[in-house]
Amino acid sequence: MSSSRPSPPTLTLPHAGGREPVALVNTPTASGEAPPSPRVGEGWGGGAPANNPTRRFVLFAPLALAACGFTPALAPEGPASRLLGTVYVQDPTDKAGFDLVERLEERLGRPENPRYDLAYTITTETVGVGFTTDNQITRYNLKGVIDYTLTDRGTGARVTGGRVQNFTAYAATGSTVAGLAAEEDAALRLMRILADQIVARLIAASASLP
Repeated sequence: MSSSRPSPPTLTLPHAGGREPVALVNTPTASGEAPPSPRVGEGWGGGAPANNPTRRFVLFAPLALAACGFTPALAPEGPASRLLGTVYVQDPTDKAGFDLVERLEERLGRPENPRYDLAYTITTETVGVGFTTDNQITRYNLKGVIDYTLTDRGTGARVTGGRVQNFTAYAATGSTVAGLAAEEDAALRLMRILADQIVARLIAASASLP
């Protein structure tokens, strides 16, 4: 007496990346053997096949850039390498200026052989943005604007310059000491953010520096 075997349940894998779910059905082939299961993740957003064109591009793109002569800006032979150790930043006169100069020298190095002078003007403004029902301020935004100019030390000519701006925030709740500490931390973060923006602008302009 023969009896038919019930088919095993269908398993549907989750899918990602907009693809349809993959249904794995253990259906016997003509030879009576079950077909091989797909590789883990294949067809549902993961485990892309090794011969996938997109994957090959990602793997070999850096080699192609190197072959085309691409060089990172701050590499030894890069255009921005002339900024390292050659920019003398204007001496600070207050805490904000000190924090700014400290970060700029972290990024560009101490001026061992000054070739350029970087002058700057810092403007900050504190604005209340959070209020209680009785009109007490609970949160502040600290806004900052820096105008900067890079000049050639030898000729005194302006090489590049511009303006950067950003803001940080801090809470005014808690004790007076905690509020002052939060304000000081926000000011430090703001100067470091603005310094990084200045460095990014200088690197972008480095190809045209004398």
